[in-house]
Amino acid sequence: MTSSSRRRAIAVAAFLAAIPAMAACGAGFDANTNKPYSPNEAGVLVQNSGSAISYGKNGVMIPQAFILGPDSGSQIAAGGSAPLYLTILNKADTADALTGITTNQQQAASVKVPGPIQLTPGTYAKTPGVTVDGVKQALLGGETLQLTLQFKNAGDITIAVPVIARSREFATLPAATQPAPTPSTPLTGASPSSPVAPASSAGPSMSPSPQTS
Repeated sequence: MTSSSRRRAIAVAAFLAAIPAMAACGAGFDANTNKPYSPNEAGVLVQNSGSAISYGKNGVMIPQAFILGPDSGSQIAAGGSAPLYLTILNKADTADALTGITTNQQQAASVKVPGPIQLTPGTYAKTPGVTVDGVKQALLGGETLQLTLQFKNAGDITIAVPVIARSREFATLPAATQPAPTPSTPLTGASPSSPVAPASSAGPSMSPSPQTS
């Protein structure tokens, strides 16, 4: 092989190696790599029966689920709240509804769902205004909370939801309102406006005896 043929072979090999990267770049902002990602995305509710693997449960699919954590380098203190973002797809033939969400009591106190979230067949539904309240430990991002979704028809479905730091593509999402700190209880006793008179060091006063004439 001549030196020129060898150079052409190297150039062709380099071009072929670059094709996958070029294809990924050409996918644009709609590429999966540019969409918000959570560790259980596209892997939620994967059912393995041994002979086949199916995605979803009782007609429900959840392509994305995450809890919005604090800004990078910050934390949501114990007792605070964090927004819950779900994308739910109803693959059943009939309408369904997400009626409530419960949480592991060792991880959080409750999950607030403003009202039933209707699930039309074949349509993606979001969960605006849903928050996980009263977290038991401070959230830094990277934790996982166990939640049980309660559906009208599909029943209860338990999933593990990751906590994602509020940064990069998540930075524009609104953070949950945190509860106001509880004021300290003042000491009981006399108030400054009602001072207690100091005790006298003298003994009890005596009235003079009446004079006899």
